[in-house]
Amino acid sequence: MKWVIENTGRLEEVAARFLAYTEGKTLFALYGQMGVGKTTFVKAVVRALGGTDDVSSPTFSLVNEYHIPGEGVLYHFDFYRIREVTEALDFGYEEYFFSGNPCYIEWPEKIEELLPPDTVCCYFRELPDGKRELEVEFPAL
Repeated sequence: MKWVIENTGRLEEVAARFLAYTEGKTLFALYGQMGVGKTTFVKAVVRALGGTDDVSSPTFSLVNEYHIPGEGVLYHFDFYRIREVTEALDFGYEEYFFSGNPCYIEWPEKIEELLPPDTVCCYFRELPDGKRELEVEFPAL
């Protein structure tokens, strides 16, 4: 499934469609260049779920936690600064990934060998006209 995001005004609509399309899934690997809109998309997902927390990139903390009314929490990871997979192991990633709570993972390529097989891959691309494209691929289990 692909969506084109013409502008930030359309983000919440795309986030709502994304949530409906991926219903029941909890692990999302967000691939894309820096500045393509991964964190901005997570912000829209949190809002679409009814969350009001301030969403920011967890570049230095590795994970941010956002409260979702009636749902629990959503975890937002940024592994950009990870140099070795052992850093994620030391961090205790398993407690988050296997918690049953939604996990949105930026820079998943840094820890790909740790991603469970049911991880949904989300590819963000900037198109030549400046619009963004989100392509979602379900794992082949």
